[in-house]
Amino acid sequence: MPDGRAVIHADSAERWTRMTLVEQLANVGSEVERAIRAHGAGNRARWEHAQARALELFDLTATDSRWRGARRREILRAREEFCRLFHAPDAPSASATGLRRYFLAFAVAARRRVDPTG
Repeated sequence: MPDGRAVIHADSAERWTRMTLVEQLANVGSEVERAIRAHGAGNRARWEHAQARALELFDLTATDSRWRGARRREILRAREEFCRLFHAPDAPSASATGLRRYFLAFAVAARRRVDPTG
């Protein structure tokens, strides 16, 4: 991890580099969704874990050497919005909805690529 935090799942970094950007962002979105739901339910322990995992996956994606320029900026912007959702007093009320919509598109695209019947 760039900031020296421990990796939650040690094998993630190696597996992560074998995924496409769409697959990576679909997985990030899964953790983002978990964090949003746990926060909404007031489950602090689950929220903290999901938030940490989402940040780990954002960081793995942003540091993937395949993604440079505009792609990396977009990844980092999504990470910024994720952090803002929970930690900024001026976060727009529609932030969670916007993040969900953004990441749902990657989940749908990843599913279509994996499922030949899709």
